[in-house]
Amino acid sequence: MTALVNIKNNQTKLEGDKKKESRIKSNREVIQLRVYRKNSKQSKSSHFDEFTVPVQRWTTVLDALLHAKAYLDNSIAIRYSCRMASCGSCGMKINGIPRLACYTKVSEINENIITCEPLPNFPIIRDLVGDFSDFFQHHSSMEPFIHNQNADIVDKNNLTEFIQSPEDVENYLQFSYCIKCGLCYSACPSVASDTKFPGPQALAQAYRYVADNRDDATRSRMNIVDNKHGIWRCHFAGSCSVVCPKGVDPALGIQLLRGHLVSFSKNDKKLAESRTRILGKR
Repeated sequence: MTALVNIKNNQTKLEGDKKKESRIKSNREVIQLRVYRKNSKQSKSSHFDEFTVPVQRWTTVLDALLHAKAYLDNSIAIRYSCRMASCGSCGMKINGIPRLACYTKVSEINENIITCEPLPNFPIIRDLVGDFSDFFQHHSSMEPFIHNQNADIVDKNNLTEFIQSPEDVENYLQFSYCIKCGLCYSACPSVASDTKFPGPQALAQAYRYVADNRDDATRSRMNIVDNKHGIWRCHFAGSCSVVCPKGVDPALGIQLLRGHLVSFSKNDKKLAESRTRILGKR
């Protein structure tokens, strides 16, 4: 009985020490910021520069980087815009995890050294800035817009109205929250091994339009993703959904898209068998 009490006391003390240590770290006044530096046009080599940056309770990693750029080294290359996790521009690898710098507080990272690196799977332009050309090309290849022949306005006096119920909107709403930050693309192991693979962002957006009842191009979109470099290259690692800052869950979208694709294949197969039997009777 005494041994159990001692164990509980030790556990309580250990938890208290951890909370105290976490509180001390969250009240830090300065941090060491390690920034990846590379200029692809000047040299193939890379290195890290370290900066001592003052922080407060509300300081984000983006704030820390901008302080280093403004007061310590104005040559740091970084991409950012909205500072409110809406544009997706400031994606980078922070202490080994793909995150949005403006959405990541320094107080959330219980380490005295914060390392900022460019996102994997993107060619590096300079420092923390990657080339998103292939990423946006994959997104564009999914034809991310509504196809509907009835939507073409030929006669302005004869307009068409598309009515959607809340249930219809719910089918695709989650996947419409994507901000194209590229975090899921950088975390995907299939993208790392196959540059022709569209990636989780593009495939999830393909499902977003398949699930929209206003769109009538489901079959053509299935033809786009149904190939050896398409949806079948996804091994369902799930890392894309883990790093998504908006809760889109690209892995879910890919699985739902696969379900649609398999059902289309089954329907086509049955139709082909029926036609074969009819022709055979003739």
